[in-house]
Amino acid sequence: MSDKPSLRDNLRQLFDVQQGMAFVYRHLPWTHRLMQGAWFALLALLAASAAYGLGLLLHTQQAFWAALTAIAVTQQNYLDTRSSSRDQIIGALVGSVAGFGAVLLLGEHYGAYVVGIVAAIGACWLLGVGSAARLSASTTTIIMLVPHTGSFWLIALTRVGEVALGIACALAVVAVAERVQHWWVGPGE
Repeated sequence: MSDKPSLRDNLRQLFDVQQGMAFVYRHLPWTHRLMQGAWFALLALLAASAAYGLGLLLHTQQAFWAALTAIAVTQQNYLDTRSSSRDQIIGALVGSVAGFGAVLLLGEHYGAYVVGIVAAIGACWLLGVGSAARLSASTTTIIMLVPHTGSFWLIALTRVGEVALGIACALAVVAVAERVQHWWVGPGE
């Protein structure tokens, strides 16, 4: 017999923590919530702008994907941004391979898209990163359904590169911002 709590108990405990955090957030003064929102908007804007600018300098096909990725992974702290970034890059890699593989094996039709989506999501869950599953499906969709010129392998590779660029910019911005925030707030008592 194991002393570990059951899945149901773990989920109940996580739900309670989530509800407690939501309660605390809802009861912050509106000015505090506004300042947190403004700070987060600044982080997202800086990360997206850096990613887009670097994407243009590097002549990526669609630099806006780097900016979108930077916005998607930017969180209020570095650890959350890193976790979100991990899911994003794994999702992009798995989705690219699934999309490219589906087109290579089955051609360009809806049946191949169905197989690509199922393969991408299934692979993420099989690898133990279910949190990246929806992102892998998004990447597969982008690779297979968004009109493009050139080969699918080049689209897949470029997409992963644009995601990596967005992630790098978000991580850099949040790392610097976290240091600035710690400096401004000062050490805890």
